[in-house]
Amino acid sequence: MPDVRGCVRGTAVAAGVLLMLALLGLPARAAPPGDPEPVAQESIPTYDVRLTLRTDGILQVRETITYDFARDGEHGIVRRVPFRHADRLYDVRDVRASSSTGAPARARTIKLLHDVQISVGDQHREVRGRQAYVVEYDMAWVLTPYPDHDELVWDAIGDDWDVPIGNAAVRVEAPVPLRHVTCRAGAPGLTTRCMRDRDGPYAVDFTQSGLRPHEGMTVRVRLPKKAIAVPPPRYAPPHWTGTWAGTGVLALAVGAMALAARRPVPYRRAGRALVATGALLVVADVGDDVAEHGPWAFSLGDRCLAGLALMIVGTAVARAHRHRMIQHAAGTLGEDYS
Repeated sequence: MPDVRGCVRGTAVAAGVLLMLALLGLPARAAPPGDPEPVAQESIPTYDVRLTLRTDGILQVRETITYDFARDGEHGIVRRVPFRHADRLYDVRDVRASSSTGAPARARTIKLLHDVQISVGDQHREVRGRQAYVVEYDMAWVLTPYPDHDELVWDAIGDDWDVPIGNAAVRVEAPVPLRHVTCRAGAPGLTTRCMRDRDGPYAVDFTQSGLRPHEGMTVRVRLPKKAIAVPPPRYAPPHWTGTWAGTGVLALAVGAMALAARRPVPYRRAGRALVATGALLVVADVGDDVAEHGPWAFSLGDRCLAGLALMIVGTAVARAHRHRMIQHAAGTLGEDYS
């Protein structure tokens, strides 16, 4: 009689070996059907900046930006460089760009608010994956003269990037020995010292890793007097130059709106005339600054406040006249029916 137990045992062992081989051949974790794949996040793996101070006071900037684009693709990168901080003006000039990875690198500039927006890429071509860009430009009027020294304070990478930066490096070069150079990284009001690596008397290197979105690297350079030529800073008129007198006129105009609704209007076109006169005053107040410094250098003063006051009163007069005309028409229509 055959040994039944031996046959059963042999079959069980063989089945166990086959099951183990099948399990070892399977992937560690199979994604359930329909689960979305992880979305690639945009980031800047490396950001290298070289700031070169020339003897004529011009700051040469060269930025090498390695950018990881999302899977959907983009048309390039946008770098915003400030041309105005408070009332202080800077000059961004000779902007140029290139790409070592073959990405479209046409540079286009436009002034928006207080920044020069540098768009690098092509509106008709999308790029994906990791691309490298080199953006170069010159800055004028960035040095500030003091009685005993001249100083540069500049955010080398800016705080307008919406993506994290893995590793950033800033190199400062000057034609004279650099003895007083510092760097702070992080968000405004919450910064830390950058890692420093001196590379000789005329150049200093700073590095920082793990920068979050909207965190920058601000360098401060102090130079001895007359080490390089420092042109005087340039300033634009403040955006608001109104006085208490102009504010009072505007307040009186708001109060006059109630009177306009009660008193008769001497001339039906008086409201339009006041609005037109007020608009001319506003344009005259804004126009001279815009013509001299550009569209974002407007300054609003007492002339603008007076113009706004006339426009408010004129609008109230026009509405009051229209309301009376409607009431008069309704009264006439009621008399006809009666």
